[in-house]
Amino acid sequence: QVQLVESGGGSVQAGGSLTLSCVDSGYTYSRFHMGWFRQTPGKEREGVAAVSIDGHTTYADSVKGRFGIARDNAKNTLFLRMNSLKPEDTAMYYCAAGSYDTLRPADYAYWGQGTQVTVSS
Repeated sequence: QVQLVESGGGSVQAGGSLTLSCVDSGYTYSRFHMGWFRQTPGKEREGVAAVSIDGHTTYADSVKGRFGIARDNAKNTLFLRMNSLKPEDTAMYYCAAGSYDTLRPADYAYWGQGTQVTVSS
């Protein structure tokens, strides 16, 4: 069973960087496509970045060139490196595991609890 736990969120000034981590304690991580999503109150959850089982990466247009997703299958860990952060990146960030290599939240079956990222101007 997949059990995802995110960490690494926090408060940062615009232009700063953060790295989020997501560990799967269920030890089934390598079987799934993985993604990072974010959500702000009153808005739908949106896909930020995804990495397939074989390492193919996909990014939302809003984060291309600023964010980098990576997976370490040996450590059952997913990362999201966020550079040049903007106030509009403020959100709760979730990692997820699924059977499809997409940025659509509906394609992901397993979710972590989320970690808050706040970017001040």
